[in-house]
Amino acid sequence: MPALIWGLMLAQALALSAAPLMVFAGGIIGSQLQSDPRFSTLPVAAMIIGTALAVLPASQLAGRFGRRPLFLFSMVFGCCAAMAAALSVYLQSFWAFTFSALCFGAVGAVVQQFRFVAMAAVPAVQTPVVAARLLLAGIVSAFLGPELTRLATWLPHWGFAASFSGLALFFILAAGVLWWFMPQQNVTQGVQRDDSRPLAELLQQPVLWLAMLSAACAYGVMAYIMTATPLSMTQGMGYELSDAKWVIQSHIAAMFLPSLISGHLIRWAGHWWMIMTGLTVMAACLIIAWFDQTIFHYWLGLVLLGLGWNLLFVAGTSLLSQCYRPAEATRVQGINDLGVFGAQAVGALASGAVVLLIGWQGLLLTTVPALLLLLVMLLRMPRTSLSV
Repeated sequence: MPALIWGLMLAQALALSAAPLMVFAGGIIGSQLQSDPRFSTLPVAAMIIGTALAVLPASQLAGRFGRRPLFLFSMVFGCCAAMAAALSVYLQSFWAFTFSALCFGAVGAVVQQFRFVAMAAVPAVQTPVVAARLLLAGIVSAFLGPELTRLATWLPHWGFAASFSGLALFFILAAGVLWWFMPQQNVTQGVQRDDSRPLAELLQQPVLWLAMLSAACAYGVMAYIMTATPLSMTQGMGYELSDAKWVIQSHIAAMFLPSLISGHLIRWAGHWWMIMTGLTVMAACLIIAWFDQTIFHYWLGLVLLGLGWNLLFVAGTSLLSQCYRPAEATRVQGINDLGVFGAQAVGALASGAVVLLIGWQGLLLTTVPALLLLLVMLLRMPRTSLSV
């Protein structure tokens, strides 16, 4: 792979450590800073909302100024947000911490563009493999982010402020990596702007809708079920928090480890079969998780959920690259990410209320319409139109 791909993977692993750190510690910090328990998870929700709100503006800024300046600025912005979060924790300011979390989400929206730069750097036949490889950075992030909480133990006077100070250093390191590996010229340099088609014409492509729906279903359904799982296990079934932690850790591993082969599977079987396989795995997840609520059923259901997410998201991301010309890239990618991370935000925010209102099995059944919609769209699509 080109050196640029390795640089993007390293920078992504460092920058995306903010998300697992917030998921792991954000609720704890929220409960410490806010006496009302209803607001304790608001910082985590703010981060997700920040990503959904920022994806479209980020793509527009990339089209205007180029991705290299945007990426470098976002890393500096992330460093400032991390220092603001550290100061907020130290000064016991809940709302300032929540705003910092919103900023982490905005930086995450920019980091999500790394995969598009990576795919543009290789021949079309290699885009599925590169799209999958960028996801591998998520494994490193999932380890690095929670490990930053060790700083709170080593520096007890600072507490979690030390963790976010360490995160600020991660953003600076990511900026250095991008400065070294990203090319000087803008990605849109030399592209003829009059080669861009109107948005209405772009949206007439059935393949584009399939690609966006595949990625959006992957993220929306995954976030919806994953977020509700600890609540269902601990409050609904009375399992220990350690049991829920093990299930979620297994789920995260199942999300990212298949990236070692999922890109090669697309090159071998094609996008149509990849999406169909992802839907089949998702269906198996729902059946197993619905059938019983033992720890084993939660664990196996969440492992299959992670695998299904990987297959659908990698296939959707790879297929999207076939739906636009270079001059249209940032616009189409922005619309795609708006749908993807908007679905994630809705799923994560709604899941807690839904599982408490209609239970675990009811929550699982509410995912069926979205998956059926994707299945119908896939079956209406000629397989030859989804070649690699």
